[in-house]
Amino acid sequence: MFRRSLLGLLRLSLLTSFFLIGGCSPSSTLPTAEPTLTPVNTESAPTATATSVEGEDKQTHPLFVNPDNGRYFTDGVKIDGRYRSVYLAGAHTWCDFMDCGSTNPPPAFDYNKFLDFLQANNLNFFRLWRAENARGGEADPDFWFDPMPYERSSECCAFDGGNKFDLETFNQAFFDRMRERVVKAADRGIYVSIMLFDGWSVESKSGSHDPWAGHPYKLENNINNVNGDVNGNGQGEDTHILTNTPVTDLQEAYIRKVVDSVNDLDNVLYEISNESAGNSQDWQFHLIRFIKDYEATMPKQHPVGMTVEYPGGDNADLFASQADWISPNGNLDDRPVADGSKVILADTDHLCGLCGNLQFVWRSFSRGENPLFMDPYDGSFTGRGAPNDYDPNNANDVSLLLNIGYTRKYANRMNLTMMTPLPELCSTTYCLANPISEGAEYLIYVPSGVQAGNILNELGINRRPRIYLPEDGKIAVDLTGSPVELKVEWFDAGDGTYQDGGTIQGGSVQTFTSPVWGDAVLYIYDSRNP
Repeated sequence: MFRRSLLGLLRLSLLTSFFLIGGCSPSSTLPTAEPTLTPVNTESAPTATATSVEGEDKQTHPLFVNPDNGRYFTDGVKIDGRYRSVYLAGAHTWCDFMDCGSTNPPPAFDYNKFLDFLQANNLNFFRLWRAENARGGEADPDFWFDPMPYERSSECCAFDGGNKFDLETFNQAFFDRMRERVVKAADRGIYVSIMLFDGWSVESKSGSHDPWAGHPYKLENNINNVNGDVNGNGQGEDTHILTNTPVTDLQEAYIRKVVDSVNDLDNVLYEISNESAGNSQDWQFHLIRFIKDYEATMPKQHPVGMTVEYPGGDNADLFASQADWISPNGNLDDRPVADGSKVILADTDHLCGLCGNLQFVWRSFSRGENPLFMDPYDGSFTGRGAPNDYDPNNANDVSLLLNIGYTRKYANRMNLTMMTPLPELCSTTYCLANPISEGAEYLIYVPSGVQAGNILNELGINRRPRIYLPEDGKIAVDLTGSPVELKVEWFDAGDGTYQDGGTIQGGSVQTFTSPVWGDAVLYIYDSRNP
């Protein structure tokens, strides 16, 4: 009874605040945001620590797992005797490497515009997508991909309408494009993960999806008598398990060609496969070792990643692998604390598909992860995964992208190598901290509007207002480990603005009240830092 009465009071309080603050009556039209695809640059707050260095986006060494903090990579630069951490924050879209679309040939992807988009959002990472099949999208078979890594023969005809593939002859234009795109990204300070294989290219995962029909390893599509359908079920999932067939040799030859094409570049990472089936782990383990062994004989070595299998993926396989970085599945709204055993790229693609919000971004960052967004981008790739009615200027995704960039600003300001996710230090449980007496830093994410959104949903109002219910916005932070004067800063995740919170004396548990009406970040640091 008490709980029901309390909910009624909260509803009354919420609705009163909602209508008064919004300046509208119950019958008024709710105000909507007017985002733009290219965000407006915001002025950053003063640098809090001396960890940023001149030319921090200049890549001078391939990434490797930071020995001083395994949650992040490093580029080999040392500051005060410890390796600088490189925080990867990014977005990616399906056709950023191979052109794709519902015509043959497909329309050309504007890659320079995509790089502009990443830079405008302060992002420094993306996945360079590959489709293994020449034809066959997720909606219907009339969807094409180009270029392919193999040359065409003089013999007609493959499923995509061209001549059959010669699997013993590489198409140099494919690898030239790959290298060119990685080089252009390097010029912008952006890291690129090269996707080597794709689970959505070899078997049906939904509805009328039949990518195997257009795959070069299907017997009818090549002149080399290669048949990747070992079990004869009309699909190609056998190509993503270890089999005693020529397919594995072809895949290893392809990997060698990729590595030979980009080994001298510093901004490269590798991803074995996007969402291969749940029994592909031994095949992926083998290819991880294959890349590491092959690059060990070469001038440079690059990180190798494994993303969770689908369907039937088990995160335990990722942690058991020799991969340097992983992308697990899991709960978008409650990110686990990264323990540093792997660099975790928390990708919405594997958490929930086409989804995400700014709350996910800050939860992921404050738990020691590197957040990524599976971005429908301009909405033109409906045959690959983009929804038919996608609006690239929708408020949620514009805000999400901006906030990934905001986390990167904080990552570059902080001494990230010394930061550890310590949920027990703050009442929100989203706390990244270095609780010491000299050089202390605490970054606390303060989520807002969750209770308000839930109650409005109960009342049939599809709205997530950036307002507080009673008691929202109060945060307790344990500053016992830092008995020094500390500076306080507030960040509004909704509009990208900063507020000076003055100074406090550390050494005890302190309670703060957010001045931000919405999702906020509380940043506390040693006042002796510049």
